[in-house]
Amino acid sequence: MNAPIEPHRFLLEPFEARRFANLCGQFDEHLRLIEQRLTIVIRNRGNQFELIGDPKLTSSAEILLRRLYRETQASELSPDMVHLFLQESAVEDLASNPVAEASVSLRTKKGMIRPRGINQQRYVKEILGNDINFGIGPAGTGKTYLAVACAVDALEREQIRRILLVRPAVEAGEKLGFLPGDLSQKIDPYLRPLYDALYEMLGFEYVAKLIERQIIEVAPLAYMRGRTLNNSFIILDESQNTTVEQMKMFLTRIGFGSTAVITGDITQVDLPKGTKSGLNHVIEVLKDVPGISFTHFQSKDVVRHPLVQRIVEAYGRYEQEAADKLAALPAAKDYRKDA
Repeated sequence: MNAPIEPHRFLLEPFEARRFANLCGQFDEHLRLIEQRLTIVIRNRGNQFELIGDPKLTSSAEILLRRLYRETQASELSPDMVHLFLQESAVEDLASNPVAEASVSLRTKKGMIRPRGINQQRYVKEILGNDINFGIGPAGTGKTYLAVACAVDALEREQIRRILLVRPAVEAGEKLGFLPGDLSQKIDPYLRPLYDALYEMLGFEYVAKLIERQIIEVAPLAYMRGRTLNNSFIILDESQNTTVEQMKMFLTRIGFGSTAVITGDITQVDLPKGTKSGLNHVIEVLKDVPGISFTHFQSKDVVRHPLVQRIVEAYGRYEQEAADKLAALPAAKDYRKDA
C-alpha cells in the first residue's frame, strides 16, 4: 500500500493583506489557475500554504507563488500575468532552477523589458554575446519582440548608430499588385509587427522622429543587396520566407560593430512550391560556426493566449500524423516497366 503524500507547507512573508489579496486574485482565481496548470491542490489560511500533489510539482508551485508574491510589491496581478509566469518555463525547469529570476533586462524609453523563461533569457544573452543570432520557433514565443527590445536597448546605450528592420515581402495567397498605393505602402503591412513593437517601446512620436532621421530604417529584404551595414542592429523577421540566395546575401551585409538577429518559423513557409527556405538551409550550413547562435523555441514558450500554445501543438501533431501515414504507404509500382 502506498504511503500518503506529505503536504508541502510554507509561509509567505512579510504578510501584507493588500499584496496577499493581489496574489490570490478575485475569488482565488489566480490560485485556481495554478492548481489547474500544475495539477495540484492549494490550501491556505492567511499566508500559511499547504500544497498537495507530486512533490516535484508542489516545489515548483512554491517557487512560482514566491515569485508572484514579490511581483505584487509593484504590480497588480491579473490572470494574464499569472499565465505568463506559468509559461516562463516548463514545470521541470522551475523545479531544477530554484533561482529562476531573469538575470538580464533590457532598457527602453517606456521602461524595462524582462525576458520571461529560461529560453527567452538564453535568447537575449546569446544576442548580447554574439554578432549573428537566430531565433527559431512558433508564433507567440517573443522572438521578434525581444529582438526589437535588444535593438532599442543597444540604441539607448549608444552601442549602435541605427536600427534596421528587414522582412521578405512574400505574397501569402494575395498579390501585391492588387493592393493600393506605391511600393512603400504595399510593403508596410508586412512590417506592421515591427512598427508595433517599436511604438510600444519608444512611443509613436519618437519612432517617427527616428525614422525621419534614418536612425531607424524599415525596409524589404530586396533593398539590402549591395549594402554594407556597420554599427547597426539588423533584424530579419519572417526569415523562413527567404530563399537560399537571399539568406546568403543578407548575412554577408553584416559590417563592423553590427549585430544581426534572424527570426522565423520553419513550419510557416509561404514560398512557392519547390523553393527551398533559406532558414531551413542556413540551420544546416552554419550550425557549427563559432560566433553564431541558434535559439530554438517550442510551444511551451508561447506567451500569448493559452489557446495559441494548444493550437501550435495541435498543428504539430496533425502534421506529424500525416507524415507518418505517408511514410507507411507502400511505394508506388512503376507499371511502365512491366509494359
